[in-house]
Amino acid sequence: MKLKHMYILFLLVFSLYNTSKGQSYKHTDLGIKTVINSTEIEIQFYGPSTVRILKFPEGDEFEKKSLSVIMQPQEEIFDIQEMGREITLKSKKISVVLNLKNGQVAFKTISGEPLLNEKAYVGKFTDFIDAGDTTYSVSQSYVLDENEAIYGLGILQRGKMSQRNQEVRMVQNNTEDYVPFFLSEKGYGVYWDNYSPTTFKDNSESTSFSSEVGDGIDYYFMYGGNSDGVIACMRNLTGQVPMFPLWTFGYWQSKERYKSQNEIVGVVKKYRELGVPLDGIIQDWQYWGNNYLWNAMEFLNPDFANPQKMVNDIHDLNAHIIISIWSSFGPMTKPYREMNPKGMLLDIGTWPQSGLTSWPPNKDYPSGVKPYDPYNPEARDIYWKYLNQGIFKLGMDGWWMDSTEPDHLDFRAQDMDNKTYLGSFRKVRNAYPLMTVGGVYEHQREVSSDKRVFILTRSAFAGQQRYGANTWSGDVSSSWESLRNQIPAGLNFSLCGIPYWNSDIGGFFAGAYNKNWNDGSGSKNPLYQELYVRWLQFGAFTPMMRSHGTDVPREIYQFGKEGEPIYDAIEKAIKLRYSLLPYIYGTAWDVTKNQSSFMRALVMDFNDENVKDLRNEYMFGKSILVAPIDSAQYTSEKVLKIDADTGWDKAEKEDTKSNTETNFRKPKSKNVYLPAGEEWYDFWTNETYLGGQNITATTTIDKIPLYIKAGSILPFGPKVKYAAEKKWDKLEIRIYEGANGEFTLYEDENDNYNYEKGMYSTITFNWNDAEKVLTINDREGNFPGMLKERTFGIVKVGKGKAAGDEVVMLFDKVVKYNGKKVLVKF
Repeated sequence: MKLKHMYILFLLVFSLYNTSKGQSYKHTDLGIKTVINSTEIEIQFYGPSTVRILKFPEGDEFEKKSLSVIMQPQEEIFDIQEMGREITLKSKKISVVLNLKNGQVAFKTISGEPLLNEKAYVGKFTDFIDAGDTTYSVSQSYVLDENEAIYGLGILQRGKMSQRNQEVRMVQNNTEDYVPFFLSEKGYGVYWDNYSPTTFKDNSESTSFSSEVGDGIDYYFMYGGNSDGVIACMRNLTGQVPMFPLWTFGYWQSKERYKSQNEIVGVVKKYRELGVPLDGIIQDWQYWGNNYLWNAMEFLNPDFANPQKMVNDIHDLNAHIIISIWSSFGPMTKPYREMNPKGMLLDIGTWPQSGLTSWPPNKDYPSGVKPYDPYNPEARDIYWKYLNQGIFKLGMDGWWMDSTEPDHLDFRAQDMDNKTYLGSFRKVRNAYPLMTVGGVYEHQREVSSDKRVFILTRSAFAGQQRYGANTWSGDVSSSWESLRNQIPAGLNFSLCGIPYWNSDIGGFFAGAYNKNWNDGSGSKNPLYQELYVRWLQFGAFTPMMRSHGTDVPREIYQFGKEGEPIYDAIEKAIKLRYSLLPYIYGTAWDVTKNQSSFMRALVMDFNDENVKDLRNEYMFGKSILVAPIDSAQYTSEKVLKIDADTGWDKAEKEDTKSNTETNFRKPKSKNVYLPAGEEWYDFWTNETYLGGQNITATTTIDKIPLYIKAGSILPFGPKVKYAAEKKWDKLEIRIYEGANGEFTLYEDENDNYNYEKGMYSTITFNWNDAEKVLTINDREGNFPGMLKERTFGIVKVGKGKAAGDEVVMLFDKVVKYNGKKVLVKF
């Protein structure tokens, strides 16, 4: 072990003690440890930008293998300085100051600028009996600047962008996924590494995390300088993001539920007949039969008599299928019968509550369904064994992992005392989704490298980005309020370092819109049509564009036919998504390679006070500003408050029938704020605006406000019916002049892990605005099937050069490219 460079020279071979002023501390390989006010405190450098703080009562032992943190601490060169009652540890990036009198820890930049202070005490430990074991409840408070904005905490349905001035009880549930992490506008982040029920509280006095169970306080401070830097630190700490398959970025159709294999295959056939692009279809629950066979991981329902044919038929239509699997099992299933004698099932109430499928649940006939213990490695092995045997070997393309919180119904106090492999359920409660999703990812990776793991999951925890998982926001209600809440929910989740997120397009519980409606489906109800179209347009600019819900069917042909405004608006949004696939896939590579984010809160990219708490606009990638229409413009808005646990009770829904004819062809408008310091192009008209102002954007039912940042280079792909239908041999490249710009076009084999071996290619485009020169650089890398030659149609979008909606831009230059550097001068 190499000695660290320090200003303090009196180092002993094994340890160092400073006894000045009655205080002592011990030098360790990673930092220091000491005892202050009967509390052991240890400061550990995990790298130049990340520090771990450990605290526990003197005389106790605190050994913990983190479930989220996979980074190994690095041997870091740091200096130690002592002045008065303070000791300062300095790395190349940050300073950590420990008050030797009261145990307060403060964090500063290397130049001494304050970042974050603990409140002036060492932390709080309260005796707690956890399922018979003596331990503590733990708490730590911090002092933030009065107007400091912070973000993160997971997926919250509260409509807030900055997470100040609130109290959040963190216990995973259907529609809120908690990550005990926040990111500050000052360029630092704090991850509270605890998995028990936790309360985040922020008020004028302090900001704190308090957890029910903890043998000690354990948190990480990271300084990145800006949001991207903090996210990079969080991913270095908890895991990097793999590439998702190209097909996952196309359009996905789903509902609760397709009731036969003929029905689900028929939906794909209908999309192909209509020429509307589609890449994925999802089979929801009950393909296994009755509730006593819940999640059997077998096709036991006679309406799915030949599942291999179903999968083959969908693949033959050039589409992909993923299927619902749960974290629980019915008592008649093989996994249940194997796990139960081994104590691998949790005795808590979960969905479904009855063995009968009638509503409301008849609890005289309990289902007996129980969640399994994913903390147990053998239980994860058993889970995969049946999943592999019953479904994966059919050629299933991915997993819709429902109830990964898991559902916890009919709560009893003793439920949290359930023993898991890692202790009480209370102790590890919030990490349940991380463990169950991770189990599927790791097992599939062991048996196949030809198919990238793709998991759609209802819950998440810190570190889940490393498992090929896209989290959706749960069974949210179909209302404008709910749509408004999804935007900051997705942005704050992304700011936790987990970039893949989506929501049920149209909301899940939509029964209010079909009660007493003409055809009983609600899809012809103008109130729902407007909400659905606006949600779909928002969904086109999220990492996964997926339509799903109950009560109202969501397939495009349910809403009308070609030539009608609602049908045309849906088709236009889907086709726009597909035209942007080269941009989206390039952004996915930026996420994987450079630790970037898909959905970017405006505070990430713009030094503008007006965007710090702006909750209804964001960047999709680094070029496209999206301003979703989140309020009704054509119909009266109904705000529906629906509890996800009782949302199935259709009798409680209000009648939202509209008796007035709606003119969806009339233009409307929306106020949009354009961030300062940039010039912006209206995507539809190419009209230019200076940032730092509110503008009134003209909208129609088939258009939402989209703006392109000057200096952007956007690639547009061919018209296709599915993502991989055509090679990208002829791409349109739009250059939005007004600033220098860069974009890297990324390509690989679309659906295997060969990219991890370097089998991919990149072409980087650079725009020099002053010289009006586009440089198409040498292609780097190669892979089987790579295009050797291609054509780029270049469009220079200039100020005042309006294209108009639906007008095809004429190429300014056509470039034949064979992989060698090309300069295109304008």
